[in-house]
Amino acid sequence: MYRHIYMFNLQEYMSNNISNMMLTGYKNMLKNPREARFMLKMQQTFKKSERRRQQTAQAEGFEVPPFLISSISNSCNLQCKGCYARKNGIAADPGASTRPTLTADQWKQIFEEAAAIGINFSLLVGGEPMMRRDVMDKVAEVKDMIFPVFTNGTLISPVSIDFFRKNLNMVPVISLEGDMQGTDSRRGKGIFERIQRSMAMLHEEDIFYGVSITVTSENLHQVAGDEFVAQLRKQGCRLIFYVEYVPIDAGTEHLALTEAQLEEQDHINDHLRQLFPDIIFLSFPGDEKYMEGCLAAGRGFFHIAPDGAAEPCPFSPFSDSNVVSLGLKGALKSPLFRKLRDVRLVGGEHNGGCALYEHRDEVEQLLHQ
Repeated sequence: MYRHIYMFNLQEYMSNNISNMMLTGYKNMLKNPREARFMLKMQQTFKKSERRRQQTAQAEGFEVPPFLISSISNSCNLQCKGCYARKNGIAADPGASTRPTLTADQWKQIFEEAAAIGINFSLLVGGEPMMRRDVMDKVAEVKDMIFPVFTNGTLISPVSIDFFRKNLNMVPVISLEGDMQGTDSRRGKGIFERIQRSMAMLHEEDIFYGVSITVTSENLHQVAGDEFVAQLRKQGCRLIFYVEYVPIDAGTEHLALTEAQLEEQDHINDHLRQLFPDIIFLSFPGDEKYMEGCLAAGRGFFHIAPDGAAEPCPFSPFSDSNVVSLGLKGALKSPLFRKLRDVRLVGGEHNGGCALYEHRDEVEQLLHQ
């Protein structure tokens, strides 16, 4: 019975009730009139967004996804093990990338178009997105969208705390690998302590924030355990993204979740949603199975690379269009996106794991056909 209810709620979440889930996380701050006004405004905005997506679908003949994933930076100050962004050429050491990047004004224009056609929010990733404060300052002006900022947490300072306090549509999401040993072994010695300081600053200022946790076969029970989540809640965290490990590096296949573990995580997530109703739990790509398959290639989202290339997904860095030259509407008409939907690589049977990464050779063949 609960499974049926959850599936229904997830469908609503992907369409026009994102604000209801955000309201759950924000409710502890509604004593502040400013936050209350912000959430009331966003509820109204999301309702308008759904109508805009429907109108665009009727007028243009294609579906508009409710969200985007946007790599606004092509550089990062850390060298984390198994980083898909470095492996796929999205990110490099500061100043080392030769891949062109969009200007802050270009990013703002993209998100203004996104809001106009009904896209609710965009995940800001990289690289390290906080290395592009020029972009952050510009896109924060697009008040009809919410921007979860996926950051390694090392660049959060009193200045950025003030930025997040002033721009409630910018939501910091800090990458975490579990405890100190797990985080430092992947991200570097001392990173866990720096993250803890950043989380303490966010909590002290009552800023709504979340964490992004890479789930592996080795840390599943720890990072999804009641005690671990309770500690995050105590630290003020109100949003948790569980991201399944994708074995980008050869020799790390054993870290990917097995079918049995994927099923187990599914049940654990249900349990956590009931035990911690004031925390938003999202699992990627695990939740896609309740949306009738992979949501990439414009079905629920697509990825914008630092140079504006429209890609199906960050784990599938193939492109035949660019949002700068074609706009978002043009990118959504991408022949590659259409082929992926036609052959059911997206929107097809989904048993867990990253569908496009598992079929990356097929995706590349479709690109060149």
